[in-house]
Amino acid sequence: MKKVILAPDSFKGTMSSMEICDIMETAIREVEPGCRVIKLPVADGGEGTVAAMLAAAGGTRVTTRVSGPFGDEIESFYGLLDGGGIAVVEMAAAAGLPMVKGSEDPLRTTTYGVGQLIAAAVDRGARQVLVGLGGSCTNDGGCGAAAALGVIFYNRDNEAFVPTGGTLRDIARIDVTQAKKRLQGVRVRLMCDVNNPLYGENGAAYVFGPQKGADEAAVRALDGGLRHLGALLDEQCPGVSQRPGAGAAGGMGAGLTALLGAESVSGIDGVLDAVRFESMLEGCDMVFSGEGRIDGQSLRGKVIFGVCRRAKQYGVPVCAVVGDALDDQLGEAAGRGLCAVFTTNRRAVPVKEARLTARKDLYHTMKNIMSFLNAAK
Repeated sequence: MKKVILAPDSFKGTMSSMEICDIMETAIREVEPGCRVIKLPVADGGEGTVAAMLAAAGGTRVTTRVSGPFGDEIESFYGLLDGGGIAVVEMAAAAGLPMVKGSEDPLRTTTYGVGQLIAAAVDRGARQVLVGLGGSCTNDGGCGAAAALGVIFYNRDNEAFVPTGGTLRDIARIDVTQAKKRLQGVRVRLMCDVNNPLYGENGAAYVFGPQKGADEAAVRALDGGLRHLGALLDEQCPGVSQRPGAGAAGGMGAGLTALLGAESVSGIDGVLDAVRFESMLEGCDMVFSGEGRIDGQSLRGKVIFGVCRRAKQYGVPVCAVVGDALDDQLGEAAGRGLCAVFTTNRRAVPVKEARLTARKDLYHTMKNIMSFLNAAK
């Protein structure tokens, strides 16, 4: 093989996508020393998204000080990809769940710092901002982030304030004039892989609130606030509260769409667009992708089949190297461009056991694949 692309997701809780790329590359070069290897680590929009994008496309990690989840000043960062026109923001860098460990309270936490990161990137010249919506500790409907970018929220006494999850019901009207001026000519894209609406039993508060520290009473209060906000957002952008992904990141999906004109894309599509994946496929012999477990869900917008969808158009086969596979759910895989699936669990042991030797097993699996392909050639 003369050229391969490595585009794996992480093996959650075991190996990062960058680590997987490095192990795959080592095995490939032992069999095909002259092979050109392009590494494209993929993150899902949560913690690590900026690092993965910079590793894939090149660029600069820019540090800046913003408001943390409880309004205290923290040091945070965003990524500016080579060329300067595209910035990558992960909301986990300013409103991430690990930042409030032991003091979780989605009634009070804010996304204001996320908006400050977007503003900093725009001030630095970014014309497109990719925002990863994974790993949030908030439930403010994105109002904090919107406020940092110039959206003004007024209560019933006509006083301006910055809403949090617990004060969404106090919003009486919203003025987006300043924010629209500030973001004129800027494309904000939300990387999101959940389909939940803004409110209701499948909405942000009921599905994700408990893991952010909300008890039953808090979940009801948060959902009520999101219902109130949803009615206001639907006036700005009809039906936005019920769109798939509206409930992502505590409702930020709906909030930034309605208030800032943001658009939602799957995490993998955001990554592939930003790094101009199609241009990488020229002269490529094989794409190696992967994830911890491939199953029926993988056919619906996850990393492997996002890669397959693009690669198939250029006639480049995709091989998935995974920790575990549920083959009975993958009947459609071949038609979508996936040529083969290999599991790294070579000894057929339970997942807890397999994780202990995951790196070594991945290396040997990749080396065996490459040796076979080399022999078949």
